[in-house]
Amino acid sequence: MEDNVVLTARGISMTFPGVKALENVDFTLRKGEIHALMGENGAGKSTLIKCLTGINDFEAGEIHVDGIEGPVKNHSTRDAQNVGISTVYQEVNLCPNLSVAENLFIGREPMTKYHTIDRKACNLRSQKIMDELGISVDVTGNLENYSLAIQQMVAIARAVDMDCKVLILDEPTSSLDDEEVEKLFVLMRRLRDKGVGIIFVTHFLEQVYAVCDRITVLRDGHFVGEYPIAELPRVKLVAAMMGKDLDDLDDIRKDTTGHAAQQEMMISAKDLSHKGTVSPFDLDIHKGEVVGVAGLLGSGRSELARVIYGADRASTGTIEVKGEPAKIRQPIDAMNLGMGMLPDDRKAEGIIGDLSVRENIILALQAKRGMFRQLSRAKQEEIADRYIDLVQIKTASRETLIRQLSGGNQQKVILARWLATDPDFLILDEPTRGIDVGTKAEIQKLILKLAEEGKSILFISSEIAEMLRTCSRMAIMRDGRKVAELDHDLTQQSVMKAIAGGEQANEK
Repeated sequence: MEDNVVLTARGISMTFPGVKALENVDFTLRKGEIHALMGENGAGKSTLIKCLTGINDFEAGEIHVDGIEGPVKNHSTRDAQNVGISTVYQEVNLCPNLSVAENLFIGREPMTKYHTIDRKACNLRSQKIMDELGISVDVTGNLENYSLAIQQMVAIARAVDMDCKVLILDEPTSSLDDEEVEKLFVLMRRLRDKGVGIIFVTHFLEQVYAVCDRITVLRDGHFVGEYPIAELPRVKLVAAMMGKDLDDLDDIRKDTTGHAAQQEMMISAKDLSHKGTVSPFDLDIHKGEVVGVAGLLGSGRSELARVIYGADRASTGTIEVKGEPAKIRQPIDAMNLGMGMLPDDRKAEGIIGDLSVRENIILALQAKRGMFRQLSRAKQEEIADRYIDLVQIKTASRETLIRQLSGGNQQKVILARWLATDPDFLILDEPTRGIDVGTKAEIQKLILKLAEEGKSILFISSEIAEMLRTCSRMAIMRDGRKVAELDHDLTQQSVMKAIAGGEQANEK
């Protein structure tokens, strides 16, 4: 291995049934550096980490660790720990009912000559470890009494005390507030100065530029490049992650501004927020308007929509619907105010696989009517047939189980479900993800048609191009905050620069 390199992965390839998750991926981690592993959803970050830590048995390539002769092939996380690779995840994998000291030494407790746990030695050694790392905590207190940030630091301290050379932090900051994040960064810098190599996986661009030394970008299971932090401005990082060349972008937006802004206000949110996921934001949407929400995965796009719809109860702020103050504590309140929401994860939150197309279509309408006003079977069939025809759902019959349909047709069924409630306002979160090009075009046309009929739509998508085709305005999210709103200067380049943030305007 090269001098000062603690870990290398070369030519790593990994295939899941029908999917090439990684193809010939390289990664190099140096001693005493914080190295960001970046990429959009499906880029291969998690798969690579699982290859490094023995969870995935990759089929090609080699991993080398400093001090270990020959390639390393881990078959479990214990194997990985034995060669000095430790991982701390977003969800802390410790025992909250045990003390900090007990968690630090679980499975390797100091013993007395009578073969019992030496709790005094355990506490003394634990306090020394925490003091050396600058973590102010009483090690005799139960872990559950401390914040998530402290719990993560305890998990990190445990990994360091087990002589880790490589520390992988997988989304450790996603549930922390700004003050807690800074405390974690102080610890990360201390460990870097001690020579530990840290792999930092995050969706927060600001945090990458605050704490990291280098960045490796993956896209669609391929290695895009490795960059010193000073040589990769934010806008170039976004371009690398999304696979767009900023020097060759066309403004493909259709002119959709005009009448909508003159229409009555449909939704007016002021200082709306949800603690831990999205900071206070304002958003106005007029009748017949399609407003987009853009940002990288984890930027707060979906969380913004969930707060408006009441899927996550707002911590602050107010919302007006058609000019009247509204209290939306849960989705049924939103439904009764004429709202509908197509969630981003159709399998987990959208379809009910063992119900028929008919049953899935009438679900929201029946919920809105209540259990004492059951729709007759004839009415259900009439509604199902109407929307199967309207949305062009390809199904053998209305009684076909929805799980037997293609992904695109499942998405159409969920869209039909909300159209059946005759909503005034629709939230569409990734309505075209994972479906074929033809179906995407059909859904985009339907969105424009619904807007022409006077329905208001909040449209969230990872594909900027399709939002430019349909939206008159776009709100930009970054790190849980609404950072911009674009209307006149609505181009692919302006959107990507706003997503990147920071030193964006004059970067080369």
